[in-house]
Amino acid sequence: MTDDDLCYLPAAQLLKLFRARKLSPVELLKAQIERAEDIHPTINCFTDRYFDEALTQAEAAEAAYGKRNGKPRPLEGITLAVKDAQRLKGKRTTHGSLIFIDNIDDHSDPMIERLTEAGAIVHARTTTPEFCLSGVCHSRAWGTTHNPFNTDYGPGGSSGGSGAALAAGLTTLATGTDIGGSIRIPSSACGTVGFKPPHGRNPDGAPNCFDRYNHCGPMTRAVADAALMQSITAGPHPLDHDSLRETVTLPERGNSLKGFKVAHSIDFDYVNVDPDVRKNTLKALGLFRALGAEVEEVRLGWTGDIEMNALHWYNAMDFGRQTVWWKKTHGHLMTDYALKTADAIDKLTGIDDVHKAWAQAHRMYQTLGPVLDAHDVFICPTLNLPAVHADHDPWDPDFRINGIKADGEYGWVMTHQFNMLHNCPVMAVPSGFAGSGVPTGIQIVGRTFDDATVFKAALAYERAAGGWFTDRKGRPKF
Repeated sequence: MTDDDLCYLPAAQLLKLFRARKLSPVELLKAQIERAEDIHPTINCFTDRYFDEALTQAEAAEAAYGKRNGKPRPLEGITLAVKDAQRLKGKRTTHGSLIFIDNIDDHSDPMIERLTEAGAIVHARTTTPEFCLSGVCHSRAWGTTHNPFNTDYGPGGSSGGSGAALAAGLTTLATGTDIGGSIRIPSSACGTVGFKPPHGRNPDGAPNCFDRYNHCGPMTRAVADAALMQSITAGPHPLDHDSLRETVTLPERGNSLKGFKVAHSIDFDYVNVDPDVRKNTLKALGLFRALGAEVEEVRLGWTGDIEMNALHWYNAMDFGRQTVWWKKTHGHLMTDYALKTADAIDKLTGIDDVHKAWAQAHRMYQTLGPVLDAHDVFICPTLNLPAVHADHDPWDPDFRINGIKADGEYGWVMTHQFNMLHNCPVMAVPSGFAGSGVPTGIQIVGRTFDDATVFKAALAYERAAGGWFTDRKGRPKF
């Protein structure tokens, strides 16, 4: 096995090798550090790196596997890259902003707490746009992150650094947060796996835990690894009022989907979809048919006013308000897109827009709810464009898809609809590659709180697809 192959092994396989004493956590970490030193200057997906500290932890993990009666923890020795928007005790969290460049946290967020207590080794933090505001991944604090498959393009956002690090083989596992698609957008653009659980399934830190659009979740290269992370992360937490007490048992392997019912829509009846995305989505649906599933196209009757109502809700009343507050005192440190966001939010009318957003989400579920009731899952593209350029301006007034003007922020993603419908679990998985070399992806959407069925579908699909990083043909060419 080459070091490059080692860097791409899934966590489930690594853990077996660790237990059998055929591989050491130190060997894994050293291989990924060496690869990072070679590739990172091109990709720029990490903020802070803790390589020396991580090596000490890897040595301790190696010793834990060597003890005769030792009981290594569930993720003992597995590398984990943490998004630079999630708290990590004693470390800096900048949120991609010069405003927080010296911010040190005194506690870890619940997700990070659980993963590290399970033995995961945090060796790096991953890039994000300022305040996680966008599907792009560039900031004044950390520069521009590039897509490992084609560096002219971005990796998506806001968990873009996590997606890029996974695709480049610089970590085994990564974390993300998702308020408008921030786990799923980079998962699609980077050809990886990302899971947006129902709101509350995974406990989170304040204040985001109270935001119904907000979800934290796993980002991986394999569905089984996402299930492993999810099983460790999920469950009630004494410091998160919204955390769910119900436990969910996730399947471990993919099997036949005979009799499984799949509904699909390529465009939600209003979205302008790139030809490569359309082609690859239809190809993915063909795999579901080959697995024995009944696949049916459905009409949702959704309309473009979803875009404005999604924007108003989480920008006017919660997520985006921070830009307004920080502009008053630190505007000189902020990115152009954060300043433009602040100006736009200042014009919103507040509570009236929230009511409109609630009404919009209700209308959306009047069609999606019955579809899910009649089918096991709903499938659609993750992005309607493979990716935007690395320096994309989300406020670009002349942004176009298929020659037609589109919103620079929301016009190329098909994810935020399921933040509005926040109790639906959604798995993002790859569907192929565009002509640019950039991956494309699909979303597998489940009934509210039905995580297990989404994983069942994703595992079977992955098995039929043959895995996505198992050989060099599916990896970036470095």
